[in-house]
Amino acid sequence: MPRRVNLPGASELFRPTQGVPEVPRPAERAEPVRRPRTARPDGPEASAPRVSGRVRHEEKITVYVSSDELLALEQARLQLRAEHRLAVDRGRIVRAAVAAALADLAEHGAGSELVRRLDENAAGRAEG
Repeated sequence: MPRRVNLPGASELFRPTQGVPEVPRPAERAEPVRRPRTARPDGPEASAPRVSGRVRHEEKITVYVSSDELLALEQARLQLRAEHRLAVDRGRIVRAAVAAALADLAEHGAGSELVRRLDENAAGRAEG
């Protein structure tokens, strides 16, 4: 009969260590870097969303994609890495694409690529 091994639980594995001095967070170590403010342009560029890049985000959404769309996204990520030396994750690619689509919508309105694609999708569903 096999013997059951007693393994430690999560509380034992991830217990706080004692005797280790607490290291302050990077934000607590020094004064924040203050950049001089620059004048913002007027027009659609002023309100156009920017890619947030690699920062901690407060909000989260879940997006469902087809396996073909996910494969295309992964291929784009690998292409960015191989051809452009940009090591980015899928989230950054999606945020950049969303920012580009929203900027195009702000600039071109009804003539934007986003409106055109959504109209095509809506028309395709109405016919089917």
